[in-house]
Amino acid sequence: MSATPDRPGQAAMKISTRAQRIEPFYVMEVAKAAAALGRDIAHTERPMIFLNIGEPDFTAPPLVQEAAARAIRSGTTQYTQATGLDSLRERISDWYLQRFNLTVPARRIIVTSGASAALQLACLALIEAGDEILMPDPSYPCNRHFVSAAEGRAVLVPTSAAERFQLSADKVQAAWNEHTRGVLLASPSNPTGTSIHPAELRRIHQVVRARGGVMLIDEIYLGLSFDDTFGQTALALDDHVISINSFSKYFNMTGWRLGWLVVPEALVPVIERLAQNLFICASTVSQHAALACFEAASIAEYERRRFEFKARRDYFIPALNAMGLHVPVMPDGAFYAWADCSQVCRRLRIKDSWDFTFEIMRQAHVAVTPGRDFGSAGETHNFVRFSTASSMQHLQEAATRLRALLA
Repeated sequence: MSATPDRPGQAAMKISTRAQRIEPFYVMEVAKAAAALGRDIAHTERPMIFLNIGEPDFTAPPLVQEAAARAIRSGTTQYTQATGLDSLRERISDWYLQRFNLTVPARRIIVTSGASAALQLACLALIEAGDEILMPDPSYPCNRHFVSAAEGRAVLVPTSAAERFQLSADKVQAAWNEHTRGVLLASPSNPTGTSIHPAELRRIHQVVRARGGVMLIDEIYLGLSFDDTFGQTALALDDHVISINSFSKYFNMTGWRLGWLVVPEALVPVIERLAQNLFICASTVSQHAALACFEAASIAEYERRRFEFKARRDYFIPALNAMGLHVPVMPDGAFYAWADCSQVCRRLRIKDSWDFTFEIMRQAHVAVTPGRDFGSAGETHNFVRFSTASSMQHLQEAATRLRALLA
């Protein structure tokens, strides 16, 4: 595949096969369409309600904002070491001890330019060309593309509501072959908001370790757990688990682009070497600001917001179920509703979740995300993802509009 020449006689630019393997991020394609329509109707009586992007409506709390401004005023903006500020690594270590009663040495923590950089670094450090990584279907689409960019292959393993849309030890064992390098899990998950039961996670870990594989787990929504059954970090299993985390979701710092990795000690210099060359370091201003995330006043505010996210879930999921948009598993964390729209599509003679998404965008002025991005189950079973990260007022108005349309 080559790009079209700009003018006659100009050689076409050859695009790498690596880039060609990366599919469009349909979440963002739909977001662009929703934003364009939203601009057109912004001044009408029914402006667009955006329930499509997984971004908290809360921003960084006051102490974090003040810390960022202080860093800028004082000129504390030079590069940090590639692994991040030692003081921030220590604060993250303390957070694991206080929240999970788990000792995670700061020397195993690497601060990154968001969870995306953390995933890229982990994949580049561990995946060889042709290696296969097992992932649940459905799952966050970018995770499989990080594997692909490292010349590996993401293998999507179908899951069911009975499995909380998560991998099981039996399925990991059945799918494992001579090319399998390991698993990439997410708990809680995007798009389902569901977590892996701790007992099942232990069994998966045993299967992976017995085969000499790697276990990577995306825990960026771990702080937003609502059920005591879940909400524990996989790092408690042993020191070989690789955890990816972020300041975007629980800490409400999406645009600050700051995350972290926890890796086995032997992997730290490898990740550091990659980070030095690919990123130099994470944003210095963001790092200094993030120190204030762990102040008592900030944690208290984050916990207040966590309960607000739970209240939104407790309102919106029953509202969806009542109008025929069935959510088969109650999310135990994050801020998503993975809803089956097949019944509604049949009733309204709509083809699938993609068309349903654009129908409610045009008719109800509610933006959601079709299941196409998240794996074969998104299309086959006609699922759509609602984000409940918007205000309760927006969720209530969205429910009113959808009820009127679907009636």
